[in-house]
Amino acid sequence: MKILHVINNLGMGGAEKLLLDTIPLFNQKGCRVDLLLIDATNYPYLNKLKEMDCCDIYTLSSKNIYNPLNIFKIIKFLKKYDLFHVHLFPAQYWVVLAKLISFSKTKLVFTEHSTSNTRIEYSIFRFMDRFIYRFYDKVVCITLEIKNVLINHADLDSNKLVIVENGINVDLFNKANSIGKNDIDKNILESDKLLIQVAGFRYQKDQTTTIKSLQYLPPNIKLLLVGDGVFRNDLERLVEDLNLQKRVCFLGVRLDVPILMKSSDVVIISSHWEGMPLSVIEGMAVKKPVVASNVPGVFQLVEGVGILFEKGNEKELATKIQELLNDRIYYNKIAVAGFERAKLYDIKGMVDKQIELYNELLK
Repeated sequence: MKILHVINNLGMGGAEKLLLDTIPLFNQKGCRVDLLLIDATNYPYLNKLKEMDCCDIYTLSSKNIYNPLNIFKIIKFLKKYDLFHVHLFPAQYWVVLAKLISFSKTKLVFTEHSTSNTRIEYSIFRFMDRFIYRFYDKVVCITLEIKNVLINHADLDSNKLVIVENGINVDLFNKANSIGKNDIDKNILESDKLLIQVAGFRYQKDQTTTIKSLQYLPPNIKLLLVGDGVFRNDLERLVEDLNLQKRVCFLGVRLDVPILMKSSDVVIISSHWEGMPLSVIEGMAVKKPVVASNVPGVFQLVEGVGILFEKGNEKELATKIQELLNDRIYYNKIAVAGFERAKLYDIKGMVDKQIELYNELLK
């Protein structure tokens, strides 16, 4: 059984991080999994996977992931693998079109990682999505809500959809060691309280609300932003406009997220929408309280074991953070409850379910 995972690149994102974490596990379990990237940029996740030397990594070396010529470059790989497991748009489209052109019999699986995207929000794309989804043998939904969205959006038979929830290496996060806060950034004192948000810098993740919330919090509460992306310059300008330069630290893409989370006090997720954000589970796994926007994909993970606030409401976010930090008993109660929830999402169980799916399709 030879499986090829296909994704646009290994930049900063939940789907990308998931591949970094799962591909080594697939191969440890005897399921041969390799990786195909449309964009060959050497992002930190890609460099880390190369260091592991656990799979073959192919790239199309495309300068534009949206270039339709990528379709023809994919065809040769269809002849080498029994099954393609595809993640994200536009790889989702290019693989299907490559299969149609080449008359390949390779099985196709697609994972839908979000409850919302441009194609789902605008009905004009519904026809194309319905056409493309038809050619996937199975569509993996990481939550029940995503499954319901796809049934409505793409008119898919529920039998084609399978739910496999995301997971993380819970032990890795739980056993991570903390470091001194001043070792993270020279502007941070050991007595400061640290908020941390781990996410790509794009509209969906809404770091803007988190930054604005600092205006309503004491100066000893500071923010670590882990990630990068197209909105970085906008966020840096916002920090300057609000005169928060000494309270917001832009750390870039980091591979030591477990350590950074363990060294922080509160984990923030302020997204406009989500599928099943790994950063929620990661925060819970390091036994830190999670404060998150009350949106689909987040609500189901956080309800009852974390704290929810109205998306885009920086004042409410600040209030929730202050309540946590002012009440140690409340703080510890949320942290412990979150850790118990995190244990339900261990990555090994996720990998086993995906291998079962591959075996079912290829038997």
